[in-house]
This record gives sequence, C-alpha cells and structure tokens, in this order.
Amino acid sequence: MLLFFGLLFLKGFSQDVSLELQKAPKLSEAQRAQMWKNVPKDVNVQFASSGTRYARELPPRETKTDTWEVSGWKNEKVHTQIIAYSKKDLKAINVVAGNLKSSRGDVLKKEHISVGFVQYVMTDEFRDGCGHRKPVDFDSSMVADIINTDLKVVDIQKNTTQPVWLTIHIPETLPAGKYYGTITVNAGIAYPLQVILTVVDRTLPAPKDWRFQLDYWQHPAAIARVHDDKLWSNAHFERMRKYYTMLANAGQKVITASIVDEPWGHQTYDDYPGLIQWTKKKDGTWSYDYSLFDQYIDFVMSCGIKNRINCYSMVPWKIAFKYYDASLQKDAFFTGAIGSPEYNDFWRTMLIDFTRHLKKKGWFGITTIAMDERPMKAMQSVISLLKTIDPEWKISLAGEWHAEIEKDIYDYCVASKCTFPDAILKERKQAGKTSTWYTCCTEKYPNMFTFSPPDESVWAGWYTAASRMDGYLRWAYNSWTRSPLTDSRFITWPAGDTYQVYPGPLSSVRFEKLIEGIQDFEKINALRKLYGEKNETIKLKELEAALQTFTIEKLSQQSAQQMVEKYKHLLN
Repeated sequence: MLLFFGLLFLKGFSQDVSLELQKAPKLSEAQRAQMWKNVPKDVNVQFASSGTRYARELPPRETKTDTWEVSGWKNEKVHTQIIAYSKKDLKAINVVAGNLKSSRGDVLKKEHISVGFVQYVMTDEFRDGCGHRKPVDFDSSMVADIINTDLKVVDIQKNTTQPVWLTIHIPETLPAGKYYGTITVNAGIAYPLQVILTVVDRTLPAPKDWRFQLDYWQHPAAIARVHDDKLWSNAHFERMRKYYTMLANAGQKVITASIVDEPWGHQTYDDYPGLIQWTKKKDGTWSYDYSLFDQYIDFVMSCGIKNRINCYSMVPWKIAFKYYDASLQKDAFFTGAIGSPEYNDFWRTMLIDFTRHLKKKGWFGITTIAMDERPMKAMQSVISLLKTIDPEWKISLAGEWHAEIEKDIYDYCVASKCTFPDAILKERKQAGKTSTWYTCCTEKYPNMFTFSPPDESVWAGWYTAASRMDGYLRWAYNSWTRSPLTDSRFITWPAGDTYQVYPGPLSSVRFEKLIEGIQDFEKINALRKLYGEKNETIKLKELEAALQTFTIEKLSQQSAQQMVEKYKHLLN
C-alpha cells in the first residue's frame, strides 16, 4: 500500500476505510506488468494536463514534455499537473519549486508557487443519477481528486503513477513579461522541469471583487463531526475558519444560514441544525433566540463571505418545524400545511420579529428567505406572506423556471435544463437582481462529481459568461460522506455530489478547475467591456462567436476540455 494513500488519514482524524473500499477489485501483478511492458524507462517524470484524471495503476499515455509554457493575468492562479510514473519502488519523493525570473531581473518568488500531491478516492458512476443506490450495484473505481499540499514527501510503488498539482499565483504587482524557472522532482535522481510563464499586462480583481456569483452551500456540522469538535464550540468555529476562508478565496458570495432544523429533510450524512432557537412560552407567546445566528453570520463575514445571507427555509423538504414547548418542557414539531391559516400564524410572528432583528443588525438588505426546488403553489403562498410582513423582503429560489413568480425572486437560480428569456435576463440585470444556474444529481454533464471530467468545472465558467448569467450554485461545499477522504460515494446520489473539498481542508481537482473557470468568466467580461470601449469589433466578434459554441447540447458531441482549450488563447 502506498505511503501517500496511508497518509490520507490526516492527523486529528479517525476515518475508517469502508468495507466496500477494502473489497475494491485490484489489478493482478501480471496485469499491471503487462500494462507497463512498453514504458521505455524505469522512471519518467514530466508535465501533464490539468484536465486529466490519471489512473494510479496505468502508465499515462502522454507525449513526454519537460517544459510547461503558460500565460496568465496578474492576480490570476494558473495550474498544471506533473506526473511521475515508475516501474520500480521509489522512496521519499519530493517536489521543489524555485523562483521564476525575467530577463530584466524581475522575480516571481517561489512562495507564490504551491505543490500538492494528488490522492485517490473511491468513486462510482452516473447511471440513473438521482435516487437511492447500493455500492454493490455500481461500477466503482479509484479516481484522482484530492490535492494534498500538506504532504511534503511520498513513496511510489512500482508500476504506479503519482500526479502532482502545481499552482502559480501571479502577484498583482509583478511586471508583465516572460519568466523562467525550474521545478525539480527528486525521485531517486533530480528531474528538472522548466517553467515559462508569460505574465499578461492585465489584472484580475481580487476574489472578493469578482462579479461571478458563486454559491456553494456550507455545512458547519459536518466540519465538527470529521474533526471531532463539539458543535458550535470555540474549537469548532476556529476549525471552520480555514474552510470558509478557502471558499471566500474562490469568490463565494453567499452565507448558507439555516433558520430551522433540517431544511433539506436530513438528506445528508450529518445533521443540519438550525441557528435560531424557537420557544413557545407557557402563556402561548413566542420568543426567538438569535445569539447563535448572529455569532455564525459575524464569523462567516469575518472570513470574507459577506454579500448575502440566504436563510433556509420556510419551505423545507419535510414540513416539521422544531421548537421548544415550555409548557411540555420538551421539543415539539409544527406540521401545519403550507398556506394554511395555522402555518401563516406560526410564521408571521417569527417573521415580524426576525425582520426587526435583521434591521437592527443592519443585515435586512442582504438577507433572503431561500427555497430549494419546492412546488410553485407553496412558493407563491410564502411570497404572499412575506410581502405582508415587509414588501422589501428578498427571496431566493433554486429550481425550475416559473415565469409566474420570476418578478418576486431576487436571487433566482435555474436548473441547467432551463434558461432565462433574454428580455427577462436584461430586466433582471437592470433591476440589480441575481440570475444564476445550478447542477445537482440530475445532470450527467456538465457536472462536478468525482468521476466528472475536470474541465467541465472550467466549462461552467465559460457557459455562465456565454449565457450572460451571473454565476453558479451547487450543493454542497462540504456535506461529507462517512469517510470522505477515502470514499466519495453516497447512498442517494452519484459519488462526489455532496462535497467539493475534503477534510483538512484539502482542495480538489474539481474545486481548482472551478476557480479556473471563474477566472475565465472574469476575463471574458473584462475583455467584452474593453473591446466595446475601444471599438475593437473584430476581437469582440471573435470572442462572442467562441462563446456561442458553449451550449450544453454541444457537450454531447465534444468534451469540455476540447472546447475550453480551443478558445483559451482568446483570453491571454
């Protein structure tokens, strides 16, 4: 067993390898030897594509190259992979980055270059997408997805490929020009690889200023569980900081705030507790404790996510709102039907109080009541109730396209099969409303499962720009499975559907490629504006013509990687 696989069990975790993982089929020594028969050397080290998930027990079919040439804007992250594949056992492999220098003597310091060993996790297949699934019924395999920047050395077992993720963050103050340097892979001997970086004289804004509206739903209780921290303890909040900062650095704009317990009907491995304590007092009146809600919102904002607070939900997947009954001295549940007089009375009292509280905190203007894939009649009822409380209440919806309620939705996120009519999209932009799209277990492509082609995440940024929407939503950032570092499969949806990053926090191939796509979105819109202002119609037409090819239907004929690589040069 590889040392790097063993090191998946990071310090502080007590993850168990699932029974299914232990029973995963492995290639025999004879099968592996046959696959490696025609590999010309005992050890090969080279640059490789960031858009490929390299099989651990197969030699990569790549044209060997020891040079990586890449272009990027100032303040952009660019990345690639290095692969080391060996026909013999190798011990204590490490990767060392040096400074990059221009002919004028300008230096991109090595501190701006990060290296992460790519690790493997169990995945399955799409097949029917949504719906309950048993692992034994699906084809499962090990797939490269985890990017572990904490590991400094690994061992490589013979007849094995080890991918390495290489990232360069181009400083905003770095002068434009060509920069040269070396990445050295120490694998028995030193393998020097050359980097040639062209810094374009354009600058990306900082992630907090990106126009792209990224909405990955956060799951605080999952972080407490995998780290064995007490929920809402000081240790738990401190643990969450790295996760939320990582998300903020990807351009996240939205805080996921649960105002009731289990807004999604406990569809996740971990509980999803509410942030507000509801109490029905002995005299029949209500009180609401917002102390945890306030603490959580303040905390997430301190991590850099502060544009919007989406509160889930008045229309949960199971109508059972928990509260504490002081007369009974125990928890109770309200189960009245949405739209009934009882339901409206139950929520009206809370909403009046919650509105007052949000205005006192200065948060009312950025807060929405959020709903997820709920029936239109239920949504219409809730919208009507909210407007009687305060006509300025904002509403978020992730779901189907409903023209009947579009004007009432401030933050409207449609499923990928839906589109906003052009005229409506223009009206929404002029009104300052947010219009985005999402994928979930329904779509085979484009998607971000652990088995999805990595460049589908990049493609998402191009598609968002092409369709002139504002961003992308996905559940979930970190609704982890039982053993997320080893097995991304879940009982209900395709593997990886419930999380995009790993405990640590550790990034993933999917997450880094999404950031690449968001950066491309920002570049596209910057160039659209620039070409329009300078009346560079030929360049603008060329860019728009390329974007018109980014349709979901086209992905049935051409891979996301092919589509993105064909037009990348237009941005640099």
